[in-house]
Amino acid sequence: MSVDNAAVATITASRAGKYLTFFLAGEEYGLEILKVSEIIGLQPITRVPRTPEFVRGVINLRGKVIPITDLRMKFGMGAEDSEDSCIIVVQMRGIQTGIVVDRVSEVVAIGEADIEDAPSFGAGIRTEFLLGIGKAGGRVKLLLDIDRVLATAEIAALQAAQTHAE
Repeated sequence: MSVDNAAVATITASRAGKYLTFFLAGEEYGLEILKVSEIIGLQPITRVPRTPEFVRGVINLRGKVIPITDLRMKFGMGAEDSEDSCIIVVQMRGIQTGIVVDRVSEVVAIGEADIEDAPSFGAGIRTEFLLGIGKAGGRVKLLLDIDRVLATAEIAALQAAQTHAE
């Protein structure tokens, strides 16, 4: 029994840390800062045929082609760029990829006591891509597990887009 409690404590403790926070459709999200490579301005994106709608295409980042995912489209919010939109370059399951967000907010440290499990909304509502719900600065932040945001088939589509563009 104590092994299970230790495993739960390890999982909870592993969620504590620094998060880069950003906005999508007025809601604040967070990514583990260790997964973030850099933040770049929105630039022209080359569309790759036969990729899912949320895969905007690819960009050339200092000689390396990286796929770009629009999180608004992935989460069913509809694409909408603004002058504050930018690309967060992340490492996701060994793939360097960019995610388009409305705007970047700040880096915050969130302790394990300030992170709660994602609530269950019932059958048909998927929340497995959430590490948890963080509370910092008087606001609630949805903490994303970037490795789970895209399913395995979607990762394959990103790799195909990258390979096709190279």
